[in-house]
Amino acid sequence: MILTMSSSRSITLRARSEEDFDMLFQLSGDLCTWEERNAESPAPLNRLAYKARLAHAETDGSAKSACFVIDVDGTAVGSVSLFDFDELARHAEVGISLVADARGKGIGTAAVSQVVEFAFVRCNLRRVHLQVIGSNLGAIRAYEKAGFVIEGRQRQHAWVRGKYEDILVMGILRSE
Repeated sequence: MILTMSSSRSITLRARSEEDFDMLFQLSGDLCTWEERNAESPAPLNRLAYKARLAHAETDGSAKSACFVIDVDGTAVGSVSLFDFDELARHAEVGISLVADARGKGIGTAAVSQVVEFAFVRCNLRRVHLQVIGSNLGAIRAYEKAGFVIEGRQRQHAWVRGKYEDILVMGILRSE
């Protein structure tokens, strides 16, 4: 899949469908970004185990979340989710993952902006936050374009591709 830089492309968030499984499986097993998405050590991903994990996440009502597929002109290119909702303080964390061809094209910024709008308008959240590896400058720029600010740094908090990395905590507040 090759995505071009077109100003007329349509970037939307939608519910996951069966047709998205291969793309989601590819994202979950991407060793280039594994440590940025997981606290566990990298390991080969099994399709059946991954399918069972997705099915469990859909039926497990213990933790509120809102998971979307990122769609560009009819092609699924990633996922974005709100999770760890705090109903009392009105905040949640956001996470995003894009296939390699979709990175660096403004798609992540658009998707994060849309999920933040969903969080503020539809979920009545007051704050959305995220964590990002300190060396992931492209992601940091995308989050800043979407309105996030750096709120803190956890020094040498993550083990990423053979070295310790800082984790930046970023957040955005709903404007009144």
